[in-house]
Amino acid sequence: MLAKGILWVLRIFVGGLFIFSGLIKVNDPVGTAIKLEEYFDVFSNDIAGFFIYLKPFALYLAVFLVVLEVVLGVMLILGVRSKLTVWSLTGMILFFTFLTFFSAYFNKVTDCGCFGDAIKLTPWESFYKDIILLVMILGILALKKHLPKSSSAWQKRVMWLVGVFCFVLSLTAIRNLPFIDFRAYKVGVNIPANMQPSEPLQYSYVMKKDGELLTMDQYPTDKSYEFVEMNLKNPEALPKISDFSVWNESGDQSDFIFAGNKVLILSPNMGKFDQDNLPDIHDLVKNMEGAPVDVVLMAAAPQEEIDAFISKNGWSIIGMQSDATVVKTIIRSNPGIVIMKDGTVLAKYHHNNTPTASEALDLFIQ
Repeated sequence: MLAKGILWVLRIFVGGLFIFSGLIKVNDPVGTAIKLEEYFDVFSNDIAGFFIYLKPFALYLAVFLVVLEVVLGVMLILGVRSKLTVWSLTGMILFFTFLTFFSAYFNKVTDCGCFGDAIKLTPWESFYKDIILLVMILGILALKKHLPKSSSAWQKRVMWLVGVFCFVLSLTAIRNLPFIDFRAYKVGVNIPANMQPSEPLQYSYVMKKDGELLTMDQYPTDKSYEFVEMNLKNPEALPKISDFSVWNESGDQSDFIFAGNKVLILSPNMGKFDQDNLPDIHDLVKNMEGAPVDVVLMAAAPQEEIDAFISKNGWSIIGMQSDATVVKTIIRSNPGIVIMKDGTVLAKYHHNNTPTASEALDLFIQ
């Protein structure tokens, strides 16, 4: 009886965590694909070159993994194909544990994306989390003789419905934008404010004197103390945005971007700029001419390529450069449109949902 009770607790906790983690990533499969691409880049340099050939399939793998994560969690709780489920979870957690250990030990990918952008964990925190999960799953394996031997038709139907539902949600998020935006550039955020600490940063100082280590809140004036290290006491106050930058030949243009009304057309890769909705973007640009709004093409590309693209389309807009990681963080679409006023994000659009000029202008007067 005790063994069955322990097994139930383990099944609910492990299954619930996999469902929670998977649903967060179902909300943003493009973000998971970006994280996989980072790993493939690192692995191709450090382990084997063939990993680079997996990059074009990152989005397909991301959808498969996030849906599988939710489905396996549901199967574990409901007791559907229990042994297959537990062995599958064991394989998945071993894979995740390898990734998080690699990230932590070699400091290669500093955010594993275990919970998407909703909950940020350090690489070592992610690794310890996976170790705890691994121990729990091994506990389930040790008690596998108490797992359900069969499942009812309704349990199997629930499993399939969950799988189909998560798959549809993933495709919807890819073709639009994440349903819930957990990133630092979400609608309503003032980017310049998010680039500042939320409160004064406080530090402690580890000093050595006569072979003894002492921690002080103020740096000592006594020269006999030897400095060892400085530690931040309130890391939660650090700026939520630390890497935003936009520039052209004249230098940094962040202040320009944060002033007045702006319509930003963003692309993290001009070579993969989706042309399907270019006519809608063209209409937006053309109908904005004469309005008190600056339209900016902000791309991770050489200035010459940006200017050539603008000229080719006959646009009278400003072209600026930015970092690919920053652009991917701002918008999960290539291209994507961001409406800003005085540095505050008013709206974000996937290119499939490109707004009309009148819709964009209405946002500035609300």
